[in-house]
Amino acid sequence: MAQEVVEGFKFEQRHGKERVRVARVWRTPQGRHFVVEWRVGITLFSDCVNSYLRDDNSDIVATDTMKNTVYAKAKECSDILSVEDFAILLAKHFVSFYKKVTGAIVNIVEKPWERVIVDGQPHQHGFTLGSEKHTTEAIVQKSGSLQLTSGIEGLSVLKTTQSGFENFIRDKYTALPDTRERILATEVTALWKYSYESLYNLPQKPLYFTDKYLEVKKVLADTFLGHPTGGVYSPSVQNTLYLMAKPTLNRFPDLAYVHLKMPNFHFLPVNISSKDGPIVKFEDDVYLPTDEPHGSIEASLSRVWSKL
Repeated sequence: MAQEVVEGFKFEQRHGKERVRVARVWRTPQGRHFVVEWRVGITLFSDCVNSYLRDDNSDIVATDTMKNTVYAKAKECSDILSVEDFAILLAKHFVSFYKKVTGAIVNIVEKPWERVIVDGQPHQHGFTLGSEKHTTEAIVQKSGSLQLTSGIEGLSVLKTTQSGFENFIRDKYTALPDTRERILATEVTALWKYSYESLYNLPQKPLYFTDKYLEVKKVLADTFLGHPTGGVYSPSVQNTLYLMAKPTLNRFPDLAYVHLKMPNFHFLPVNISSKDGPIVKFEDDVYLPTDEPHGSIEASLSRVWSKL
């Protein structure tokens, strides 16, 4: 945010529009439909100090105009495009169309509508709502500089074995026993930053960023779970998180940074007992799933040299 000195004070300001919901449907001549649903947030950096200091709104882009622009630009997109490309398109519009706007941030969350399979065939116009959400943030300056981040919210993964936690610090408050056998469950929130720093060196392949999102999601899930028959042992959420972040950067050279947040949701073995002993004997096959309190683990990994 640009800082100015106003009447002897340091002054920073921005304004925008949040939670603009828009859905766009594309229809092919063959009758196949494609749909996206986006929740858009817009922030503008602009030279509109007069609106704060005096009765002068002549430099303000109205937030209602921002909302209408989302719908107008969605209509103008005759071909299906990624959520990243739409965020860049919006931000580029605001910094190029308005003289007073010096920078724009566009955040979008995409709702996961997935095509239905009926009798083994993809339905032409039927969709169901999935779970994890595709996110993006595009920061564009009037100069054409770009910061582009994508991510995943709510990627729920679980494995019923091949997880443990032992040899951690113990003190008088420690009650947790060592274990090499437990359920590991989490809901991954992932963010990754692309190395592209300008509007003028972006990939031109259609739906490039959508494909990259699906590829990153697969790497994260596959690394967490391991081989289909034997899996992979997790000695801690921390170690698993690092092993998920590392191949994400190694496999995709245009990613400069990845951040993962993985809460540890506990599945507690059920034990029903009375003073005379167990009422029901459980063999580690019935659990109480919990999501609070939960462990909170997050970390970031970035390249030493991140430019393409």
